[in-house]
Amino acid sequence: MARTSSLSPAARRYMRRFAPAMLTYVVVLFASIFVLDRLHPTGFLLWAAAIAPSLPIIAVIAVMGLYLVEETDEVPRTVAIQSMLWGIGISLAAATVWGFLENAELTPHLPSFMMFPMFCAAMGLSQPFIWRRYR
Repeated sequence: MARTSSLSPAARRYMRRFAPAMLTYVVVLFASIFVLDRLHPTGFLLWAAAIAPSLPIIAVIAVMGLYLVEETDEVPRTVAIQSMLWGIGISLAAATVWGFLENAELTPHLPSFMMFPMFCAAMGLSQPFIWRRYR
């Protein structure tokens, strides 16, 4: 989250939390796909396999919130907050437009789990522009 080469203690904690959560997401996602495609579970196992990949993503969201709480440097915290707001706004706008296009059968269905990657992409793309304001 920090732009400088020397990360703040909060940014280092963010990275130490973020990396395992994302690694867990990748492992759980592949395990879930395997279970759903190969084992064809039913009942509780079906529900568990379907929900499992969302849990590390929820952890990433919590990690992002912890960073905002723990960062004491006002500038990187402000950049993070503003980039998250841009990410939310762009994601909601894109989902709204896509939903209406989908409703008119002009576009294919977009799975709702794509919202978080869309948010992250929009957030990441907005950061350089926000940082420029604080130079």
